[in-house]
Amino acid sequence: MQTVHLGELAVGRIGLGCMGMSAFYDGAGADDAESVRTIHRAVDLGVTLIDTAELYGPFVNEELVGRALDGRRDQVVLATKFGVVSHRAGSGGEEPTARAGTLDSSPGSIRLAVDGSLQRLRTDRIDLYYQHRVDPRVPIEETIGALADLIGEGKVRHIGLSEAAPDTIRRAHAVHPVTAVQTEYSLWSRDPENGLLQTTRELGIGFVPYSPLGRGFLTGAITSTDDLSANDFRLSTPRFKGANFDHNLAIVAEVRAIADDLGLTPAQIALAWLLAQGSDIAPIPGTKRVHRLEENVAADSVQLGAEQLERLDRLPKPAGERYGDMSSVNR
Repeated sequence: MQTVHLGELAVGRIGLGCMGMSAFYDGAGADDAESVRTIHRAVDLGVTLIDTAELYGPFVNEELVGRALDGRRDQVVLATKFGVVSHRAGSGGEEPTARAGTLDSSPGSIRLAVDGSLQRLRTDRIDLYYQHRVDPRVPIEETIGALADLIGEGKVRHIGLSEAAPDTIRRAHAVHPVTAVQTEYSLWSRDPENGLLQTTRELGIGFVPYSPLGRGFLTGAITSTDDLSANDFRLSTPRFKGANFDHNLAIVAEVRAIADDLGLTPAQIALAWLLAQGSDIAPIPGTKRVHRLEENVAADSVQLGAEQLERLDRLPKPAGERYGDMSSVNR
């Protein structure tokens, strides 16, 4: 596995997103044993960046990752996130309770969040601690100040932001160096090219694309919405609905054609294109199956030619927004 640097943090250039093992997608939580085997195999193959969040479940994905890394903790860069679960006490002064889906990056909530994550992950430090979404009620300077305190205490090693706008990144970085920014980026989500990547590169911040396979769409495995169960999160997103879905199948068809020409899979083509976008990029494709992990990791050795890259760059834009409600991203 080749290595890239997110700021000063060295990681294998293909990581592992663990969300789908426990939340949001078909079969989440159905086979924890296979998920643990997948994490173990990832470490064996040189994957070092392991990504989770307290929101995933909530909490159960961190517990799963903690169990899987028992005895292997020092072999990985462990990343988790806070800020979409509130740990703030109610207005009546009662004890704090966790409320998933509530933006809260107040210093008090962060302290409760980090201690909970450390316990569930069975570790004494978090290598990369992301603000999951920007909280408009709390100045980013106040949030980053609280995270800097956690670095001083040894609970956190590096700070990250997720789905933050360039101005927010600059303000945060002025308080304490930001190591990585995580945002959706793939052949069908190229918004980071409109100023975000330029900002992170100017500041020396690494970039971590999540959903680099378009939430599984770019693998070619999803040919109809009937392939997804009724409670799958993707069915609530515009790109997986009606005419948008049919339009977006044309993107996958072209990716598959290039893959067939080269004897590769569509997933490997999508990841190889992303890796070709810079040496400061470490995508975190998610999977809960060993054979899919091995397929993804093999993209590390794929080098696309100029012709293939040009064809991929000409792909049509996807139909539909990434989320039904885009108000909490790019803040």
